[in-house]
Amino acid sequence: MLHRVEGIVIRSMDYGEGNKIITLCTEISGKVGVLVRGAKKVKSRHAALTQLFTYGEYVYFRNGTGLGTLNAGEIIESHHLLREDLFKAAYSSYACELLDRVLQDEETGAFWFHQLKACLASLEDNKDPQIIIHLYEMKILQAAGYGPELSVCISCGQERSDEDMLISPRLGGVLCRYCKHLDPPAMTLTPRTLKLLRLFARLDLRRLGNVDVKAETKSELKLIMRALMDMQLGLRLKSQNFLDQMDKYDI
Repeated sequence: MLHRVEGIVIRSMDYGEGNKIITLCTEISGKVGVLVRGAKKVKSRHAALTQLFTYGEYVYFRNGTGLGTLNAGEIIESHHLLREDLFKAAYSSYACELLDRVLQDEETGAFWFHQLKACLASLEDNKDPQIIIHLYEMKILQAAGYGPELSVCISCGQERSDEDMLISPRLGGVLCRYCKHLDPPAMTLTPRTLKLLRLFARLDLRRLGNVDVKAETKSELKLIMRALMDMQLGLRLKSQNFLDQMDKYDI
């Protein structure tokens, strides 16, 4: 059966002497794998369609639920600027790998597709990459069913003042100081960071404007989001390791 989809390349790997297999995050078909014959050849007309971050229209043949075979395609947005910049490439790779690991094959992908599309567009538009990625991570957590509880204490259910709140990555939400004994490692956070987390929970990436966040708030936010991602999803990503190395050596 012939399929025609709009998709974003979230993974691309060599296959055999001249072929590539790409993984697409699509709007209507979720995550699909497509074999692109001859993509590694110099004169291949499909080579550009296999580049990571490429957003395009893909026409492929697939019999059953296995791997599809590309028949034709057209690039809508190449996102070549993301591949040419080390920082942008690193953040974009992380966004794609994260989605690849969380999204199951054939799972309905409209929400995931639009969030990734907005994430890559925002990175290309030179918006703050750290804020983009943390908002994207929040959307991933929510869509996967692990969105943190940020309004009331996750233990007693009481609405406390922001100054009385900590955050528990293990329990998956804010914890008031009266319930801290239930999770002694719960992390402190400033009211400013808590407000930003709540904004992330409400905001769609497609509506993100330019956000000016103080350096100390960004540092706190990074620690909290990393703890939430590690505790709730437990993924070990190569792209995350590279981002850590960039931070370590201030690349």
